[in-house]
Amino acid sequence: MLNATSPSTEKRGADMFGRKKKTEEPRFPYDPAVHEPVIRSSICTGEKVAGFRDRNGGTLHEIVMIRDYSVYQKFLQTYGLKEEDVKTIY
Repeated sequence: MLNATSPSTEKRGADMFGRKKKTEEPRFPYDPAVHEPVIRSSICTGEKVAGFRDRNGGTLHEIVMIRDYSVYQKFLQTYGLKEEDVKTIY
C-alpha cells in the first residue's frame, strides 16, 4: 500500500521517465493576412495534409495529416475556418 510520501503518488502527471505529459498540442499562430489555409494533396499516393502557406514566400507549414473527414473538421474548427476558405494544392 502506498503512503502519502511515496514518490509514485507525487508524480501523478508524469510518464514513466519523470517527464510531464503534454496536455495540449501547440497551436500554429495563424494570421489570415500572412497565411493562406491549404490542403496539400499528393498526386501519387492521395495523401492529404492540411496547413498554412505563406502568402509572400509560399512556404508550407504542415499542421495535420488528414486521415478522415473528422480530422479535417477538427482542423477547420480549431482555426475557425470554413470549407470554402481552404484551397487544395498539388
